[in-house]
Amino acid sequence: MNSILLCTDGSSFAEKSYDYGSWLAKRLSAEISVLFVTDVRSQRVVSTGNLSGSIGLGASRELLKKLVDLEHDKAKINHKRAKLILTKAKQILSDAGVQDIKLLHKTGFLVDCFHEFEEDADLIVLGKRGEAAEFASGHLGANLERIVRSSKKPCFVTSREYQEIERVLIAYDGSETGKKMLQFLIESPIFKGLDLHVITIAQNPDSSLGITRIEEARNQLQEAGLTPVCSLQTGEPETVISKYVQDYNIQLLVMGAYGHNRIRHLVIGSTTAQMLRASNIPVLLYR
Repeated sequence: MNSILLCTDGSSFAEKSYDYGSWLAKRLSAEISVLFVTDVRSQRVVSTGNLSGSIGLGASRELLKKLVDLEHDKAKINHKRAKLILTKAKQILSDAGVQDIKLLHKTGFLVDCFHEFEEDADLIVLGKRGEAAEFASGHLGANLERIVRSSKKPCFVTSREYQEIERVLIAYDGSETGKKMLQFLIESPIFKGLDLHVITIAQNPDSSLGITRIEEARNQLQEAGLTPVCSLQTGEPETVISKYVQDYNIQLLVMGAYGHNRIRHLVIGSTTAQMLRASNIPVLLYR
């Protein structure tokens, strides 16, 4: 893994993603591409085509000229804003010791142009919420779910505050995605030297399937030379995971974007969405 795509809108959540992005880049010896997309709607002006009859042709032309000038001014302002946001991101990343930084600016819609940049990335970094975070504290960002739903790459969703990562919790469900996630943990430099905790959640503590799954995870990680703390938990997944994070001072949660029975291409899993909303730590979603 040697390329990270970091999506930013300049919000407070996005700025904290620079800290996590630099942490990831240094552990991976990776290049970071910082992408800012100017929403095309912010440059559109109202048409005067349907007003010419009511206000007169001359007045309509004069108004149209003013609107065109306004559109040009808005485009210039948006370009300056994009440059300021990207320059600040580069400064923070550089100050943190990241050397390979590429700045990307596009006008359009993030969800539409995202994939042309995703192709060259191994990992996606983005904030949980965006510019409207203060007004929608209980919701996910407008673009987050659509990106997570459609991206083919692991997505590292950052939290509001940055903290050094020492302990990682892996929620393992025995799915094919979960098995690939364990292999990713073994192979990726991100997790070297970190304390790894693995939980599997079952309906009861004597569940043979639950026991099989947690032992499967333990064996795979131990065979790779790791020493995970593994446990079988019971209860509602959201409640169990949140309590474990708090009790063991976990700084990063790793989980699949979907469980066994999710409609994979329509919505992200309900447990995943709930954890993203409630979590005060970053969440690495594996596909």
